[in-house]
Amino acid sequence: MTLVKTCGKLYWAGEYAILEPGQLALIKAIPIYMTAEITASDGYRLYSDMFTYSVDLRPDSSYVLIQETVALVEEYLTAQGVELQPFSLDIRGKMEREGKKFGLGSSGSVVVLVIKAMLAFYGRPVDRGFLFKLASAVLLKRGDNGSMGDIACIVSEDLVLYQSFDREKVAHWLEKEDLQPVLDRDWGFSIESVEPGLEFDFLVGWTKEVAVSSHMVKQIKNHMDASFLQASKETVANLVKDLQTGHEEKVIEQLEQASLLLEDLSSDIYTPSLRQLKNTSRDLKAVAKSSGAGGGDCGIALSFDQDSTTLLKKRWADLGIELLYQERIGHDDKSEG
Repeated sequence: MTLVKTCGKLYWAGEYAILEPGQLALIKAIPIYMTAEITASDGYRLYSDMFTYSVDLRPDSSYVLIQETVALVEEYLTAQGVELQPFSLDIRGKMEREGKKFGLGSSGSVVVLVIKAMLAFYGRPVDRGFLFKLASAVLLKRGDNGSMGDIACIVSEDLVLYQSFDREKVAHWLEKEDLQPVLDRDWGFSIESVEPGLEFDFLVGWTKEVAVSSHMVKQIKNHMDASFLQASKETVANLVKDLQTGHEEKVIEQLEQASLLLEDLSSDIYTPSLRQLKNTSRDLKAVAKSSGAGGGDCGIALSFDQDSTTLLKKRWADLGIELLYQERIGHDDKSEG
């Protein structure tokens, strides 16, 4: 039996712009995990606790993402001369509560999880770049419209600066060529870990409103113009620099700017609950904003002193916003919730 896990993720800055090649986003891994247990078996059995039943490899509409991931990994392994064998795969950790998702990137987590489980099962080595490419290939082949930033963060399990690649070009390669030469090629992305040079609390607030990211992306993507893209890229680059050099006021300023860019892009991003979440940081040594596609799910906050953290949490609780996760960053003892 082999056990593997993958985390969730939340965007700090660069949302929507990251859909364009060469853009930047800052994305944080969230240690709320999905796990997979894989064992040798007489026949294929796939189970996820998202559903009430298990399947084999015969197409099933609920399990299609898992089945397509298995198929692509098996295509890769076969090309490597590996003899395939059936297995039982058990996936747990819904990243939701009462049927409402958190918005932590669970489809990306599932794909990475299945790949990690299968590569471990076959004793194959895995590195971050390869895992990112294979997981992205699964999603690109099924016409996913995301930036793959969630994958970049989930394979790294860190705070990462992600630079996006030309997904249309890579999708075309995957359509026309064998998998292995495409995986061997330079796709033009980069994933760098970011080490903040100051201490602060990172908080995640869950609005309990469900956002459908793919719908939001379709609606809002066309609103982006050259000035939005340039401003977003500069803001993310400055935010990373200010985090690394420990400029508290500038970090707050850059995150406020990132938030403003999203507000100006579309009125749909900030729901009333997300607007309330954002406004709770006013008059505090803190900054709060929506995270990811918006339209619901989670918002984030960075708080730079204990009083601000305490007040922020109280204000969220009063608004019915659930504190989903809290972490002390820039300190040895990281997790606090």
